[in-house]
Amino acid sequence: MLNWAQQFSIFCWLDNHQYQVKPHSLECILAAGSKRKISTGQDTSLHDLQQFIDSKSSWLFGHLNYDLKNEIEPLVSLHKDYIQFPDFFFFEPEILLHLDEKGLTIEAANAGELFKEICAASTSIAVHENIAGIKSRISKPEYISIIEKLQQHILRGDCYEINFCIEFFAEDVFINPLAVYKGLNAISPNPFSAFYKLEDKYLLCASPERFIKKQGKNILSQPIKGTAKRIDGDRGKDLQSREQLYHSRKDRAENVMVVDLVRNDLSKICEEGTVLVEELYGIYSFPQVYQMISTISGKLNDKTSFTDIVRATFPMGSMTGAPKLSVLQLIEKYEKTRRGIFSGALGYISPGGDFDFNVVIRSMMYNASVKYLSYLVGSGITFYSDPEKEWDECLLKARAIRKLLSEEGNR
Repeated sequence: MLNWAQQFSIFCWLDNHQYQVKPHSLECILAAGSKRKISTGQDTSLHDLQQFIDSKSSWLFGHLNYDLKNEIEPLVSLHKDYIQFPDFFFFEPEILLHLDEKGLTIEAANAGELFKEICAASTSIAVHENIAGIKSRISKPEYISIIEKLQQHILRGDCYEINFCIEFFAEDVFINPLAVYKGLNAISPNPFSAFYKLEDKYLLCASPERFIKKQGKNILSQPIKGTAKRIDGDRGKDLQSREQLYHSRKDRAENVMVVDLVRNDLSKICEEGTVLVEELYGIYSFPQVYQMISTISGKLNDKTSFTDIVRATFPMGSMTGAPKLSVLQLIEKYEKTRRGIFSGALGYISPGGDFDFNVVIRSMMYNASVKYLSYLVGSGITFYSDPEKEWDECLLKARAIRKLLSEEGNR
């Protein structure tokens, strides 16, 4: 299917790798081609996006860039954008393919012919070349210095917790995006994985995190805060790592701060008294790491639109911090790269107005025109954070990508 999809300039593949993350959503789905689309531009805004959504009941797929924050809050982004995804982009697909354990469903006028085309497509994928010369935008000594400065901001009361990210990048590189995506998911299959093409820009995503899901009047967010390494080949030590994460005071402190932030965000758009913490400090297993995930839900006020929800909740608390406006300003001050689609969201809106969006983390971004490859990693910083350990956590989160790109020992 994905080999067949390469002919389209726009497509979005969402795959949960059969994880039964509750509430369960679609198994995997491919949206290809564009009947109509909307993107940011000089005269566009979230108001225009809502009009686009309301104009026709249909499937829509697309993304929200982290830098959409500049329309939601009085902010600017001055760092260079190397990948250049627009601040938002949504499209109604020409062809929609649902794949699950029962089979393939094709929503298109010529479904029979399309099925033959897909079956006839090549099943082989060219192997990508190992990528040398990957660099960090921030050195380890500079990283430690920045974390210490952020801790001084926390001490002064400017914020309580902040997510700080660093970029790894390679210039003048050619990759086969599908081959790299396949390799990434072989190493680290995750429940909110995605392969997204927008003209010359690609997102290769192995995200474990849901940003927000709407089903009827119910809204739900599942932020991740807290990470521990999996121990291959030693079940005892592996379980010990899991237990240490569950009882970690630092990780619990980070997690509960984000939970409170999400509760506050949802309270702006939900009926009074309906915002609940369904699960606190849940520990979930993934191939590379254990993650601490909490679940917060609520019932939406009547006539709450998609963009009302975006304005209230975006960017997500797990990738910013608390209080949100203050940390957004500090992120802009201390990070060295514009995040773009990283720590944004990718997903779908159904014809009935329900939706499900991930958090774009554990991902590679690639611009084929300028041959620039990038991935970012980060961690939540509190006053009690150990800068050395935070650096190690960043490297742990990038472990699957480093392994795939043969970067080990090159950092």
